[in-house]
Amino acid sequence: MDETSSVPSAGERVSPVATLLRAPNPGPMTLDGTNSFVLRAPGAASCVVVDPGPDDAGHLARLAAAGPVELILVTHHHADHTEGVARFASMTDAPVRAIDPALCLGAPPLSDRERIKAAGLEIEVVATPGHTTDSVCFVLPGDEALGVKDAVVTGDTILGRGTTIISDPDGALGPYLASLERLRALGSEAHVLVLPGHGPALPDLATICDAYLAHRAERIEQIRAALAELGADASVVAVTDLVYADTDASVRSAAEASVRAQLRYLRGTA
Repeated sequence: MDETSSVPSAGERVSPVATLLRAPNPGPMTLDGTNSFVLRAPGAASCVVVDPGPDDAGHLARLAAAGPVELILVTHHHADHTEGVARFASMTDAPVRAIDPALCLGAPPLSDRERIKAAGLEIEVVATPGHTTDSVCFVLPGDEALGVKDAVVTGDTILGRGTTIISDPDGALGPYLASLERLRALGSEAHVLVLPGHGPALPDLATICDAYLAHRAERIEQIRAALAELGADASVVAVTDLVYADTDASVRSAAEASVRAQLRYLRGTA
């Protein structure tokens, strides 16, 4: 995977309504670290925080200092996005909302196509299962008068570098492909900025969705070819050895998870 960079000491404005604060948890699966986003309309007193990230006191304190925090949103349940949620909610007295009810504190679960009004913004909820069952994206408004495009916070559904894994058995390839198609349609009429859960912002949602879909199609063909060589009942380990032969050992488990998901998809079991 990509080399990591140092954690910024201050937030980085990535759109007129979004500031990025990167958590100090770089690694093979987290790239530069988990991206936490502070959202607020220009002039708004309060803010919304998306994905507080790991339970790191310094990172959570920086996020809290951007407050007052009106609402905490979660893109999915993986620990690198949620480990610090309970402490951060206690620090800020802000409710927590996610697709998964188990992650919610003092507020109901999110629902697809819901529009949340907070911090002077109207944030649209787009359910995007696939990476995990509870993955969700958040569409943020642009400003036509200023020529500023919309943005979408994608969690791990789309990354700033490379491609994401399908976290089998929690995630599934069929729903993931459908989620990419849905996001591509969202960006088909205008350029939409991508604010991912890891890595840098990307300029065009539709273009990156096209690239992700093409990558998935290529991988599926590679899995089909592996099954033709190894036999229809080939194991996950054997297929991974063949298709992901050059994969670093540090991300081997992720490669196997993706192979499991692709095999389930091809065998019609997911």
